Amino acid sequence: MVFTHDTNLSLQAAVALVNSAVEPVSIASVDELTEFFSEHGYTGRHDGDQAELDQVRAVIPRLRELLTADRDRAVALVNRMLREADAVPQLKRHDGLDWHLHAIEDDRPLAERMIVETAMAMIDVIRADEMSRLGLCQDEGCEGIVLDLSRNRSRRFCSLTCGNRNAVAAYRARQAADED
Repeated sequence: MVFTHDTNLSLQAAVALVNSAVEPVSIASVDELTEFFSEHGYTGRHDGDQAELDQVRAVIPRLRELLTADRDRAVALVNRMLREADAVPQLKRHDGLDWHLHAIEDDRPLAERMIVETAMAMIDVIRADEMSRLGLCQDEGCEGIVLDLSRNRSRRFCSLTCGNRNAVAAYRARQAADED
């Protein structure tokens, strides 16, 4: 494992959230946000209303900027995000998870907690000089982000859909070349 369990979860949630804005949009309703909240193990306040959905969707560009930034730019973004949220890292243990970091209270809005959790996870990425674990999907026309937590750093596509589309295209190209 490259990062701690909570860092991995925060990075996976942030990438999934950012990629949810790539067509087709996958968090377009309050119910889809509630499903995302549960699926990614978020705890604390969840209003489950349109205002919360709008706030969460509004932070996606900021998270995308952070996840695609170079190392020095990511440092500036992380520091600003933590400063704006008045983040105070503290060790917490809950829901069967051992000690891990939280930096803002559970009663703060979900969108703020998403920003801070992502910023906290990016601290580990930056300190380990592992920015190459984040990249853009290599599927032509896709704007998704790839989080590569594999040992051999072989992940190139943001989803199975993009990977399969490229595998089929490569197969067809080989078949066409063999026919010539």
